[in-house]
Amino acid sequence: MKSIINSKWILVLLLLPSLAWAQKQERQIGDTTYYKTLIPETKQGLLKNMSMIANMNFAFRNEFVDGEYTQSRFRNEQFRLEFRGNVTDKVFFRFRDRYTRAQTSESIDNLSRSVDMAYIRVNVSDKWSVSAGKMCADWGAWEFDWNPIDIYEYSDIVEYADNFLTGVGFTFTPSTKNQWTFQVLDSRTKSFDELYGATQPNFTESKAPLAFVANWRGRLLDGKINTIWSYSLFNEAQDANGNGANMNYIALGNEFNFGKFRFIYDFKWSDEELDRTSIVSETIKASGLYDYSVGNTLYVGHWVNLRYKVSDKVHLTMVAMLDVANWKNSFNDPANTTGEEHIRNAWGFIPAVEYYPWNDLNIKFFANWVGRSYDYSDYAKSRFGAVDYTTGRFTVGFISPMGIF
Repeated sequence: MKSIINSKWILVLLLLPSLAWAQKQERQIGDTTYYKTLIPETKQGLLKNMSMIANMNFAFRNEFVDGEYTQSRFRNEQFRLEFRGNVTDKVFFRFRDRYTRAQTSESIDNLSRSVDMAYIRVNVSDKWSVSAGKMCADWGAWEFDWNPIDIYEYSDIVEYADNFLTGVGFTFTPSTKNQWTFQVLDSRTKSFDELYGATQPNFTESKAPLAFVANWRGRLLDGKINTIWSYSLFNEAQDANGNGANMNYIALGNEFNFGKFRFIYDFKWSDEELDRTSIVSETIKASGLYDYSVGNTLYVGHWVNLRYKVSDKVHLTMVAMLDVANWKNSFNDPANTTGEEHIRNAWGFIPAVEYYPWNDLNIKFFANWVGRSYDYSDYAKSRFGAVDYTTGRFTVGFISPMGIF
């Protein structure tokens, strides 16, 4: 009998460490007070003023060149992860990174080109605010102002621009009907040689390559007419005579709302003493004539967006665009016997059907056709070997700025 009792006590003594370990495990799993949270409890209230957004555009593409079917593929057209919120009632921050672009640091602002925005905004008063960091250049016009995930295809001037630049901005909002913005930014993210060619013989880099942007946003007739107008001056370089080689850019965006129907017209005009947009230079480089950017180019863009709400869930849209590229310096080309300045017209048309299945979730499914036609002048064809061509794609997919918290 004693031997049985002694055996029981020995078994209890052997099990005591295991029982104690089990209780410790249970406490660790069931009671979070044993560990500090990743975000301290005193700071968790800040999450109420913070948002995390996954900006997504995903599609199945069927692609065509000159009317010939080339391929089908799934593609992440856009994925941009965004964090933004208020640190205090006076300080706002915003960070957005694009995962569909190479993660390489740029030589001018020392930030990855994939970073769209990384800035803070200080609300000085109810009407004035100041922003600093890498931000969206307020070029103006509606096409540029929208979230990039909502654009099926950009027009030439916007597509070839540096849209996110580092600097400072000042915003004045006197009323709900008017807002004025002024920005001073780096004029580019790449170095002069990277952008214009290391063998550039006609221009030298400016010591202060800055862009100055002025923007007006207006709300007229109770929102029936809305404007986003801007003027921008880029100080890019100096010519052989020491004169400034600037780029002047005007964008006039106009929105007209008529109940279920909305009409938008953007006009863009870019006069470039050194070819910043680069379409003309790329056409000439393809012929082997020059390996650097040319001077005195002019780009004019027209962009129209029509939207009709069949219902809250079904929208019909149509985008049409025309981009004109000219080389004003072509009269210096000995082979140009006619004085022709026109290089090409780029046409675009995008009919689409959009479906919004849920009222409480900002997601839309779409089907569209993106058609482009590139028509070169006789001068561009004979002198630079340019060839007309068309592209097209039929896509189905979804778009959402998915709010995670």
